[in-house]
Amino acid sequence: MRGSSPCASCKLLRRRCAKDCIFAPYFPSDDPHKFAIVHKMFGASNVSKMLQKLPVHQRADAVSSLVYEANARVRDPVYGCVGAISFLQNQVSQLQMQLAVARTEVLCIQMQQESALPTEIEQDDKSFLLTTNNFDNISQYLNFASSINVIQDPALKREFFWT
Repeated sequence: MRGSSPCASCKLLRRRCAKDCIFAPYFPSDDPHKFAIVHKMFGASNVSKMLQKLPVHQRADAVSSLVYEANARVRDPVYGCVGAISFLQNQVSQLQMQLAVARTEVLCIQMQQESALPTEIEQDDKSFLLTTNNFDNISQYLNFASSINVIQDPALKREFFWT
């Protein structure tokens, strides 16, 4: 027992908190909801067994993970934290696509500005530029790519798990 009051798990389970209670360091009495949600999802016996099998230095991280997964399961009973991970991965993919389009547009603008500058070019280079000058096609493609609206699946717009 820590201090004068039993840990949150012993309070919830209505039992006396022993001096060597495995839950006491990780489920303090001032945060009863933390153990309640973990107990609801995994069961006190299972959590106790998991903690006993782990080295002491890894137990705090394990409890943190269990609390996170339990909260995620309450919000999304089917996918749990995998739903949050999937949502974030989709968001990263969309942002990477937008970044690629923006970089391409910048490159196109730079190329158009460079082609508008008067420079001395040898005759061989001029003939090469004339045969390969497709800036209009590139800019049409880029304008099309930048005008595409990213379609977001409304099912992916869920409440964030960390709020």
